[in-house]
Amino acid sequence: MIKIRRSIRFKLTLYYSLIVSGTLLGFGLAAYYFTEQNLLISLDRSLYNEVVWLKNFIEPRANRVKLKRKRITPKQQAVNETQSPTQPIRKSDEVEIKEADSIDVEFDAIWNQIYEHTLLTPKKQIIQIKDRNGDLLYKSGLGKEEIAFDDVPQDITKLVTVWNSKGQPLRLAVSQDRTMKVYVAYPISEINDVLANLFSIFIFLIPVAIVVSVTGGWFLASRSFKPVDDIARTARAITAHNLDQRIQPTGIDDELGRLVATFNEMFSRLQLSFAQIQQFSSDASHELRTPLTIMRGELELALRSKKNSSEENRKVLSSALEETIHMTAIIENLLTLAKADRGFTQLKTEDVWLRPIIQDLFEDGEMLADHKHISVTLGTLDDALIIGDAVRLRQLFLNIIDNAIKYTPEHGSVEISLIREHRFVNVQIKDSGVGIPESELPKIYDRFYRVDKARTRELGGSGLGLSISKWIVDIHGGTITVESTVNVGSTFTISLPLKPPSPQMEIFN
Repeated sequence: MIKIRRSIRFKLTLYYSLIVSGTLLGFGLAAYYFTEQNLLISLDRSLYNEVVWLKNFIEPRANRVKLKRKRITPKQQAVNETQSPTQPIRKSDEVEIKEADSIDVEFDAIWNQIYEHTLLTPKKQIIQIKDRNGDLLYKSGLGKEEIAFDDVPQDITKLVTVWNSKGQPLRLAVSQDRTMKVYVAYPISEINDVLANLFSIFIFLIPVAIVVSVTGGWFLASRSFKPVDDIARTARAITAHNLDQRIQPTGIDDELGRLVATFNEMFSRLQLSFAQIQQFSSDASHELRTPLTIMRGELELALRSKKNSSEENRKVLSSALEETIHMTAIIENLLTLAKADRGFTQLKTEDVWLRPIIQDLFEDGEMLADHKHISVTLGTLDDALIIGDAVRLRQLFLNIIDNAIKYTPEHGSVEISLIREHRFVNVQIKDSGVGIPESELPKIYDRFYRVDKARTRELGGSGLGLSISKWIVDIHGGTITVESTVNVGSTFTISLPLKPPSPQMEIFN
């Protein structure tokens, strides 16, 4: 259970379900609120329109709407009090009420039309009409109960909420003019019933939607991660013994497609690294075995010979010393590269002027090339200041010059140039040697790699010089390139960044 909770599939399903649940809950609340507001607004608009319709319908016929009783004005009351004592005085509450026979047919026709209008209205509207004295002229939908509301505005429609005798809320629209008072009400319980039904629907549907979202989220997450499981299973099956295997590409440039491509690129790099390690081990074994074999053979021959002179012993010891020096150089170079691979090599950075170094190496190159009668010359020699390790830079240039002399036949030529261009300085070593085939150029910086393997012992060296040179160039932020033609020669170009000029130097320049 704990393992499932920690899985990405479970977390995605949980987050997806929480988002869906929150969305549904927010949607339900928003829908409930806006539905309630829209129903109330629609009800108020309907009540208002009904009041307007009633007033517009009755107002042209106002002269036919007769009062149920006459109101006695103060002037008439004074006249009554001054009448003869023999005549009976009629009080205001004794005013004669008109009987039904005083309401003519047209009067009944007005209410009948209003009643028909009420029947055609689908809503349960309550209509009540009173005359200006407050006496009831017409009502519908209330039974014997009347709407009791006295604060009726003149010539405007007022919307309020009132309660009937049963405590039920009514939404009421009232208005009056010089003839009558119009009341139109609607029970709010009808709206509450609609909202209650909507709430019940949400209460039922939201849990169902959450369950469906959880189930669907788990299914989608499982289906989405199935290719990832396949990738993991295939990657787990690839070991050092079958690095040539690859994960089947999806053929689609999406996240999984890029993941598969990344894994395949990683396996390709691992395969190349393993191949280089195997080749390196084979080459290193060969390089160390050859001098050891020579030393062993010579020493065994010297021990078996009974007529060893001091001169012969000297030759054996000289040969052993030569092979020991050769092995020592190989081991030192291997240690240098091993430290470089692990990042343990530290540079002593300082300001380095390259022109004096190139001039010194030119003289060393003349001595190295003297026995082969090779002409070593200087080409362009500009001033150039860089930041770097002078010892490593000297080793870099000497390795390239030494290689140029080794692979140049007798009476050939080697040219050394120092050319300054913009923010970089280029050190070029050009020879007229055997050249390098174009197909071999990408491999020349591999460890123990030699173009002419047949002349390995004759030329000397360990096959690590160019690997070390490439490393020195890289740590100085430069580049090394080569242009070569077989039996014509090669040109190595080492490009290094110049030291950024200081403000004082710019002013001086």
